[in-house]
Amino acid sequence: PPGSTLFNLQVSQYFCFFLYFTLSLFFLFSPSFFIPTFLRVQFELWDSDDPVPRQELLKKVRGCDGLLCVLTEKIDAEVLDAAGPNLKVLSTMSVGFDHLSLDELKKRGIRIGYTPEVLTDAVAELTVALLLATSRRLIEATHEAKTGGWGTWRTLWLCGHELADSTVGILGLGRIGVAIAERLKPFKVKKFIYTDVEPRPELAEMIQAEYVSMDELARRSDFLAACCALTPETQGICNKKLFSKMKSTSIFINTSRGGVVNQEDLYEALSTGRIAGAGLDVTVPEPLPTNHPLFTLKNCVILPHIASASYTTRNAMSALAANNLLAGLRGEPMPKELPL
Repeated sequence: PPGSTLFNLQVSQYFCFFLYFTLSLFFLFSPSFFIPTFLRVQFELWDSDDPVPRQELLKKVRGCDGLLCVLTEKIDAEVLDAAGPNLKVLSTMSVGFDHLSLDELKKRGIRIGYTPEVLTDAVAELTVALLLATSRRLIEATHEAKTGGWGTWRTLWLCGHELADSTVGILGLGRIGVAIAERLKPFKVKKFIYTDVEPRPELAEMIQAEYVSMDELARRSDFLAACCALTPETQGICNKKLFSKMKSTSIFINTSRGGVVNQEDLYEALSTGRIAGAGLDVTVPEPLPTNHPLFTLKNCVILPHIASASYTTRNAMSALAANNLLAGLRGEPMPKELPL
């Protein structure tokens, strides 16, 4: 900003690619806005697609005014102490913020930008894709075709479960839950039901969804999608108690946070036939070790946390994260600021 001192920014992990791309676009199409800011900002980039080593982050963050990070970086008291008093703004390229020590950031008066809403469509699309891949056993079918299991026609071979005339349950009704339901409507879903900390009538009306208890959600759902935020209240909420009440033909999908699922209980439910299948885009830990028991199950489809992995969404996330950071450094309202 005019009259300000030189800003020193630490941009971590593969943000180097996205930030260069975003600033180049803005520079070309809106130079009158970006040139003054760009000339007054000094960037320190981690020029690799791999996560920045912890010690490197602690070293490079010293004296920074702003920090741009992704969800693989744990921003805690150690990082904030290393940064020192200059750090005033943190921008994360994520909608989740469980990798941030919010109490420490609030105590130090550091503003936080994040990237909600822009990934709604991508996550909803991936959720539907994962639901279909799991319910119609597409991964199993591909494996059979590749490995010689495709023989003569058999009556019930690789049969799955249809969406038509089904009841879809949503655990945590927000923008993403609504977007999932909207994409499922053309599949002739009979009923949408949901549960949350409280009824959400405005959102529910958009998809004609019925508010039910957690127990009723489990009992009635043919497909149950976890879309809730990870909080102390939702930690491990998808557990043996939930799975034991679900139909033996039901499909469980999680594209929210791995921590909302008790994975040992899920393994038991899947391996004993308590539920028909599960599709996971998120796990604990990430990456999930290749020798984890869930990988041994044919009825469990596991993806490497790719819900937001579309070019459109990642570019939009990077643009929003960069604009949050720049607005914060100028002392202006961020496009998307996390209230503390």
